[in-house]
Amino acid sequence: MTRLPLAEGIFTWPVDDPQLIGSRCTACGIVTFPTQESCPRCSSTAMAEHLLARRGRLWAWTTQHFPPPSPPYVGPAGKEFVPFGLGYVELADEVKVETRLTTADPDALSTGMEMELVLVPLRTDDEGNEVVTFAFQPVA
Repeated sequence: MTRLPLAEGIFTWPVDDPQLIGSRCTACGIVTFPTQESCPRCSSTAMAEHLLARRGRLWAWTTQHFPPPSPPYVGPAGKEFVPFGLGYVELADEVKVETRLTTADPDALSTGMEMELVLVPLRTDDEGNEVVTFAFQPVA
């Protein structure tokens, strides 16, 4: 089975230690994720690709108990849906990223805990390829 990224340009691929791909405004320095063509702070179009830190701190979280709207959600639905953790991870004091978490157990999560980027299976496409997306897991 071939592994494919959910979409191009979201994370570095293929690599052993993936990183999220954001952008940094060369005029005011703000970092965004996902990439943007113009700055939400100063409206400059001088945006440069910026690889985000692989580790960060959990800022807030919840458990997604039902399938999100489709589209854009393309994962399991109905009886195949499994609740998953969803949260914000702050990366290097630069940006908070909304992300899947590898655990949905609230007892395993705490504000400020260290988290690390991983790639996780999301679904199998029509050609039998494993489609992967990014998530963050607690650092052991």
